Formats: sequence, structure tokens, C-alpha cells
Amino acid sequence: QVQLVESGGGLAQAGGSLRLSCAASGRTFSILRVGWFRQPPGEEQELIAAINWGGDVTAYSDSVKGRFAISKDNGKNTVDLQMNSLKPEDTADYYCAARLVGSINFNFWGQGTQVTVAS
Repeated sequence: QVQLVESGGGLAQAGGSLRLSCAASGRTFSILRVGWFRQPPGEEQELIAAINWGGDVTAYSDSVKGRFAISKDNGKNTVDLQMNSLKPEDTADYYCAARLVGSINFNFWGQGTQVTVAS
């Protein structure tokens, strides 16, 4: 099994920055990819960024490309999401999730962290 714990959410002003962190533990050697998802109030969940466990391949949704950056700290088994130029529409619950080798889905999830961006 894999356990994921997010941290770093909170309140930011529009135009500001926040950094989220996702700490992975357990059978981390079985992780293929980690994604950051978000779900604004009353809306669908969206995959906004993903990185392979080796840390050298990244992908972003159009809604965050150029503003957010995903990275992996191999020494700490953490995946961070640096969020810059925040907008009120970035307000959401943010979750990290892991996709394991041999799986087609993200099947291990953290508990989530809330991000609120004030205008």
C-alpha cells in the first residue's frame, strides 16, 4: 500500500503563491506517477498536474500551465506543487494521488488540502 499526505494549503491573495506538498510513504517503489487534482466547490474534479516517479516527465492542464510547477524531491519522496499567479478560480480542495505500476488509474489518494484565493 501507499500512503499520501498533503500539506501547504491555506489562504492566498490573487496574484500570490502557495506551495503544496505531497509526502508518500509505504510501497513507494511501486509508484509510477503522482498527480495533483483539484475540485472547486460544486464542480468536477480536475487533474491539473502529474509527474512520473522518476521526476523527469511532467504534464499540466491548460488551466494551470505556465503558473503551476510540479516537482519531485527524490530524497524525501515528496511531490510538490508550486502555485504562482494565483487566481480566485484556483480556489478548490487539492488532492494528490498515486498511480501504481501496472494500474491504469490513480488508486491511492491523500486526504486533501484546501486552497482559497481571495480577490
